[in-house]
Amino acid sequence: MSSAAILACKGAVLTPEERAFFGQARPWGFILFRRNVENPEQVLRLTDALREAVGWECPILVDQEGGRVQRLGPPHWAKYPPGDAFLKAANDPLTARELARLGGRLMAHDLKAVGINVDCAPVLDVPTPGAHDIIGDRAYAKDPATVAQLGRAVAEGLLAGGVLPVIKHMPGHGRAFADSHKELPTVHADLDHLDTWDFAPFKALSDMPIGMTAHIVFTAIDRKRPATQSRTAIKLIRERLGFGGLLLSDDLCMNALSGDLTERAEKSLKAGCDLVIHWTGDMAEMEQVMVGVGKLKGGAARRASAALARIVHTPEPLDVAEARQRFDAMLEGRLTAAKGPDVGEAQA
Repeated sequence: MSSAAILACKGAVLTPEERAFFGQARPWGFILFRRNVENPEQVLRLTDALREAVGWECPILVDQEGGRVQRLGPPHWAKYPPGDAFLKAANDPLTARELARLGGRLMAHDLKAVGINVDCAPVLDVPTPGAHDIIGDRAYAKDPATVAQLGRAVAEGLLAGGVLPVIKHMPGHGRAFADSHKELPTVHADLDHLDTWDFAPFKALSDMPIGMTAHIVFTAIDRKRPATQSRTAIKLIRERLGFGGLLLSDDLCMNALSGDLTERAEKSLKAGCDLVIHWTGDMAEMEQVMVGVGKLKGGAARRASAALARIVHTPEPLDVAEARQRFDAMLEGRLTAAKGPDVGEAQA
């Protein structure tokens, strides 16, 4: 039985110490960062080694949004644009949507080829004027409806390519006036404003398999606790936002959370997160996390199984060369008409 954690390793190769630890800890999955990435052959060896360590085809995650947040990049992988580029490049919403879906499909092709089957994207946060730039150009648009449309397009592209999307950061990070990596943001908007703006894209994509929480205090929901560690906020995500999928915490190491890593893990899981993420690969830190993490069971285990069941094992056919050429041309404004799905060479 897996533990309710997603962990990481320190470098590009799994060490014997890490292999032994992961075999004992049995995290549900792993997440890769730039420090783990050198070239396609190396990443595939690493994902194989991680799965071998836990003894099953476990999920392997990465943050591959494009723009500022892209763990696999040049020279071995294409450079993808930030979220706001799709709307900027298109002359109409339909073209922007096709461009976003094509970007998601191409990213899925890259990831699946190296053994990664979960992408922590799309970002469904809707910025408000004056908010911190931690979201900024990662947002697909500046209004909830367009964010929902383009976010769904990216998610559908990923799903079609055999990669699970993760909608983030629930119930919304766009209004935060601080970077939760560095400090705890507090949002004072009333529930009606949050509902019509921040929550709207998450409601529209509540059918997605996996979501990630925000380390933000919403005073209209819980005056003391960030959403990740608030039972009230998690209940709102489940009921008001209608999200029935697997719910991950954002990274436990972020300074928005307080207490040691054992406490952070315990509080997040008790609040209703299904799994916690720890990203540094530091062995002593991972040992602390695992003290606060139990087995993945009950509703959380059922949601985890349901999420994995959404992986398409025979991806939608894709003529990769044609798709990349068309994607680049659309980004540069040389193609303005949306086209249908690729049905050329099956190079998925």
